[in-house]
Amino acid sequence: MFKLTNKSVIITGGGSGIGKAMAVLFAQQGAEVHIIELNDQAAADTVSEITAAGGKATSYACDVSNQQQVIDTFAKVGKIDILINNAGIAHIGKADTTSTEDFERVFNVNVKGAYNCLYAAIPALKANGGGIILNTASIAASVGITDRFAYSMSKGAIHAMTLSVARDYINDNIRCNCISPARVHTPFVDGFIAKNYAGREEEIFEKLSKSQPIGRMGKPEEVAALALYLCSDEAGFITGTDYPIDGGFITLNN
Repeated sequence: MFKLTNKSVIITGGGSGIGKAMAVLFAQQGAEVHIIELNDQAAADTVSEITAAGGKATSYACDVSNQQQVIDTFAKVGKIDILINNAGIAHIGKADTTSTEDFERVFNVNVKGAYNCLYAAIPALKANGGGIILNTASIAASVGITDRFAYSMSKGAIHAMTLSVARDYINDNIRCNCISPARVHTPFVDGFIAKNYAGREEEIFEKLSKSQPIGRMGKPEEVAALALYLCSDEAGFITGTDYPIDGGFITLNN
C-alpha cells in the first residue's frame, strides 16, 4: 500500500521541516522527488540523504513568488504526477500592527507562491491524464490564532484555493486536498521562537506544545505520513477536503 513507484513529485519548501520529511518518505515509497527550495544547502542536504538511501531526488533553486522562475523550473522537471505546495513563511502581528511590506511578503510567498505553482503544474497534470495536488494550510485557516493576522489570511486563502481547484479540475482526474497542521516541531519553529521570544525560549516552547490538547507538538514525519496517504492511489475517493493534523487543537480546545 501507499507506493509511489515511478511517480514524479514536486515539493516546494522540501529542504527542511515538514517538506523534508515528505521528500524523504515519498522517495522511500518509490517516487522521483523534485525539491523546489530557496535554501540551496538545505535542499542539497536533503537530496544527499535521499540518494544515499537509494532514492531519486533533484533540487532546484526557485523563488515561488516569481511566476516566470516557477514556470521555467517546472519545465525542467517535465512530467508531473503530484504537486505539494508546502513552501511558506510566518509572521507575528495583528491587523493594525502588520505593515504593508510584511503583509505583501507573506501574501507573495504563501498565496501567490501556491498560485504560481498551480498555474505551472495544472497544464502538465492535465496533459499527463490527471494527478494530485496537496496544499499545506494550517489550523489558522479554521480558528482564530492570536497575533497571526497575515499568516491566517494566507492559510485561509490556501484552504479556499484547494476547494476551487478540486471543483474546477475534477473532470480532468485531478484531486486536490489540503492538510492543516497545528504546531509541528521543526528547526523553523526553534528559529521562530528564538527570533521573536529571545530569552523566553523554554517558556514559549512549553506553551506552544501544551496548546495542543494531546500535550505536545506534532512531528514532521507524522504530517508526511498523512501527506503520503492523500497522494496515494488508496486515497482516490478523496478530493476537496481539508485534513487537520493538530493533536485535537480545533475540536478539543474548550
